[in-house]
Amino acid sequence: MKRFTLLAAALALLGGCSTVRQVKDPASLTADGKAVRTRTDSALDYSVATFIEAEPKVVWAVLTDGPSFTKWNSTVTRLDGQIAQGQKIELVSKVAPDRTFTLKVSEAEAPRQMVWEDGNGMFLGVRHFTLTEREGGTVLAMSETYSGLFLGSAEKKMPDFTENFETFAADVKREAEARKAR
Repeated sequence: MKRFTLLAAALALLGGCSTVRQVKDPASLTADGKAVRTRTDSALDYSVATFIEAEPKVVWAVLTDGPSFTKWNSTVTRLDGQIAQGQKIELVSKVAPDRTFTLKVSEAEAPRQMVWEDGNGMFLGVRHFTLTEREGGTVLAMSETYSGLFLGSAEKKMPDFTENFETFAADVKREAEARKAR
């Protein structure tokens, strides 16, 4: 274990273990509900933005309602834990039903932005949620960026998340607009 830690530290010093937290600026995304896959030299990113006819506080309430997450979100089969700053949540998605992801909610600034992350310099996944108020509603932009030393080998085993991101955005939109109507 000590050798592995020293190797990781040496690679980080040499620049071979850089991580990227976000590739796409949420303001650059078209709010059409269509996901985009972007591959750079050091990261893989999936991004989507959609316009929701509800105030940011309504969209935020949907995104942070852990107990109801699997009722409205057709991409997740299980979510345990409180979705709040500094908390850890356990999530099982339909695209990886045999794996439980333990994610830390590293940022939560209601009702503007939230960040979930998992991993380290060897392989890091960071999901950003950004809510921007627009006339008549909210633009929800979501991106997930993967990076780190093992990105190349992990990427070969990963499914394409484009459709999953589009479905998630459509599910949030549907739920937030339904809650607004109540």
